[in-house]
Amino acid sequence: MQKLWFFILFSPFLFSQNTYEHQVFFDTDNHDISSSEKKRFNRFLSHLDSVYIDKITVYGFCDDRGTHPYNLGLSKKRANSVKSFFVDNEVSEELITILDGKGELALTSDSEDVDAVRRQNRRVDILVKTRTDKEKDTLEVPTAQEVLRGDIQVGDKIRLKNIYFKTGYSRVVPESIETLKEIADILVEKDNVYFTIQGHVCCTHDTYDAVDRNTNKRNLSVARAKFIYNYLVRRGVEKHRMKYLGLRRKFPLGGDSKYDRRVEIEITHISEKR
Repeated sequence: MQKLWFFILFSPFLFSQNTYEHQVFFDTDNHDISSSEKKRFNRFLSHLDSVYIDKITVYGFCDDRGTHPYNLGLSKKRANSVKSFFVDNEVSEELITILDGKGELALTSDSEDVDAVRRQNRRVDILVKTRTDKEKDTLEVPTAQEVLRGDIQVGDKIRLKNIYFKTGYSRVVPESIETLKEIADILVEKDNVYFTIQGHVCCTHDTYDAVDRNTNKRNLSVARAKFIYNYLVRRGVEKHRMKYLGLRRKFPLGGDSKYDRRVEIEITHISEKR
């Protein structure tokens, strides 16, 4: 039993072709996730960066000590702590389709190490199911240059295709500069168009694509939008026509994670041509 416990505790994740599994362990009478378990949880989350999540199932458990009502309540609190950890790391709450506290797990009579079994039972089980039908290029859309040169309307959201960011940074990759120049020139010419620049990240786990490595601040989606804003200002686009904001990982596209390290512009106003 001790060998089994060691494997479960230190294995970062178990998975099949379309399923990822993880367990979070808790101290006695506690529903807070410890720092060591947060590190394991983050390692597990890092393996979800490049997959499209279909749904997440979360079940909380307790050991056999304590009354049934108390254990049931504690197991629910543990499940909700795990849910909160997902949400804090920008995993959509809507993906957690099943969340439940199951109460205590029985202590088997033939257990050799009672303490080890009880430690194993103080846990939350996580099951993440992923989709495989998102492994296609989701950017089969016109370029921003083509859209901006056309008949645009208020409410249009234009993805800045071919403008990508390196993981953990707000500056665009060098091969995106030429495209950004073309977009800036069009926006200078269309001086009656007002818009909001929206920044996105692909994943928001610590040390991945949420923290700006230049500043160590957890505001990378805002920093990416601000980078585009500052670039357009330098190229001659008037400040009063633009706003910028960060949308974190609220709107993942699926497929290659580079597509989520992106910026979009939303048309907010079109005035009479000067």
